[in-house]
Amino acid sequence: MGHKVVVFDISVIRSLWETRVKKHKAWQKKEAERLEKSALEKYILVPVIPAGWGIKEEWDFVAECRRKGVPQAQYCKNGFVDTGTRLLDKIERNSVARQSARVKDRGKRSDPFVFELSGTQWTELPDSLKEQTHLKEWHIHSTLIQIIPTYIELFQAMRILDLPKNQITCLPAEIGRLKNLRELNVSFNHLKNVPPELGDCENLERLDCSGNLDLAELPFELSNLKQVTFVDISANKFSSVPICVLRMCRLQWLDISSNNLSDLPQDIDRLEELQSFLLYKNKLTYLPQAMLNLRKLTLLVVSGDHLVELPTALCDASTPLKFISLMDNPIDKTQSQDSDEILESEQDRQHFDKEFMKAYIEDLKERVPLVDLGHQSRAEAVPWRGPGEVHTDDP
Repeated sequence: MGHKVVVFDISVIRSLWETRVKKHKAWQKKEAERLEKSALEKYILVPVIPAGWGIKEEWDFVAECRRKGVPQAQYCKNGFVDTGTRLLDKIERNSVARQSARVKDRGKRSDPFVFELSGTQWTELPDSLKEQTHLKEWHIHSTLIQIIPTYIELFQAMRILDLPKNQITCLPAEIGRLKNLRELNVSFNHLKNVPPELGDCENLERLDCSGNLDLAELPFELSNLKQVTFVDISANKFSSVPICVLRMCRLQWLDISSNNLSDLPQDIDRLEELQSFLLYKNKLTYLPQAMLNLRKLTLLVVSGDHLVELPTALCDASTPLKFISLMDNPIDKTQSQDSDEILESEQDRQHFDKEFMKAYIEDLKERVPLVDLGHQSRAEAVPWRGPGEVHTDDP
């Protein structure tokens, strides 16, 4: 059954999140002052948010507050769980789940075939690494490393290169000699281009170049990657869908959100295996009729602010497609930021938005099958409620 979901004011949830974090900071300050005056201070540990923490650390902090008994759930007066609060709770749960997964992964990565490195104390890879050519996985994140050395070609058994949130400015051409490479994650670095030699990694299945901000094209040589099923190039400067992506015949997931797209190619239906297509935060005014030929497409997410034309069959009840049109009305940031608050970097903001939208889409996918919105027009769609808002026409 096809579903069209029109959602208004998603940006207000970000405001709610920032407000909740501030409330926790204020609560911690008062609690610290109270304990300082009491004998309980030596017996009770109160976590305090250090200055300069990012959104991720604050998520983890809120999750820890929950474990210590600080209430998080908020309810509307009519007894229903508030949509915004439920979504934020989902983000918190995801954060805790990722922490648990990392703990488990550390156990798995104790084997001699996995290399793991993190921390801002690292500005380059250790010299001893070049001697460990038997390694099959690199997991390097949150460092100040800018360069991946050319000796990477010696690691012929390499299957996973997981390199997010570093300072990498370029990838060596020698990466194309890793014939067994299955996954490449270079998200949230500082790449401005991708070497054409990557197209020689014929067994690559997942490619994540999201959040590099200045990446504007992918080389045509990547057309050779016929095994790729997942591509994420969101939060960059693409003005069109790369030709090489259109030639990835097994592609199932494509995220090209938060770019500069104004239209889609008329031959978008070349992606016959595509199941999930994320296009939000672009400047699309229409969707081509060729979209109807994507028979396996089950999730389409766009920004509806500029969208004036789309094939009506996309929302037809006979299709399995969940069509989500996001209406993101910007809010006055002065409502949610103090003058002395440290501004986020663009990458931090994009990372927050990406994690938020991931949880948001998961939440919608869980709720949409319960209600048939397939025949609602855009004007008839009910706006998503702001946090804590109760409508007078509620039962």
